[in-house]
Amino acid sequence: MSKTSSGWWSGFLGVVIFSGSLPATRIAVEGFDPAFLTLARASIAGVLALAILWIFRQKPPAKSDLASLSIVSLGVVIGFPLLTALALREITSAHSIVFIGLLPLATAIFAVLRGGERPRPAFWFFSCLGSILVAGFALLQDMAGSMVGDGLMVCAVIVCGLGYAEGAALSRRLGGWQVISWALVLSLPVMLPLAVFLAPQSFADITGAAWGGLFYVSLFSMLIGFIFWYRGLSLGGIAAVGQLQLLQPFFGLTLAATLLGEPVSVAMVGVTLAVVACVAGARKFSK
Repeated sequence: MSKTSSGWWSGFLGVVIFSGSLPATRIAVEGFDPAFLTLARASIAGVLALAILWIFRQKPPAKSDLASLSIVSLGVVIGFPLLTALALREITSAHSIVFIGLLPLATAIFAVLRGGERPRPAFWFFSCLGSILVAGFALLQDMAGSMVGDGLMVCAVIVCGLGYAEGAALSRRLGGWQVISWALVLSLPVMLPLAVFLAPQSFADITGAAWGGLFYVSLFSMLIGFIFWYRGLSLGGIAAVGQLQLLQPFFGLTLAATLLGEPVSVAMVGVTLAVVACVAGARKFSK
């Protein structure tokens, strides 16, 4: 298997894992405060990452890499989880998943600004077309949406795109799993004490479903998914493999409907299929 193909398959596995993030977050915020959820998931993943780095005896990153790791931490460890958790108190999981269709465009833009990539003009056509379809659909919907929730999701997409591009560029030197692990460890001295401070006074009323949501976003969304995702971006190209994120709404809407019983309209499915069709065009002209 070629390096590019391996990158696409790794990226695809990452997308499949990430597809459960918003439904799992939606379940988790039914029992946990969004701020505590953000702190707890980062702390749990950070402790696991620290153990993995110690087991494999990884050398600490160079001082020159600390700024990039800080950007990764602020984008994908803190920013995206917190903003989506807050948004999911205002909108449904199914509605929020539609915004993920904007993430490939944000990632591609930061791939140019931070990763030095130069996709062809036709790539931008397909990438923008997919994003316009998603954004247009979101703006035309009035059910299960709110200005606050939608605004938070847009901000989440921007900071996540930056974190994806920065981490992928850094993973070319450090390795994919090392990047997310060090980013989690870097944030641990702040996140863990705050998680303890903001912890609920009692966990007696927390449902098993909410605990399950916390478990998923801590282990899979914050750690395992990124191992595959950063490897895919570094091998296959940040802008190109980033377009696989257009597939996430399809998987996410399916999970939202089957696990949460949330309504998924025909229009949602139609838009999802349309943006999926843009992946092929964007991939073809990514270089």
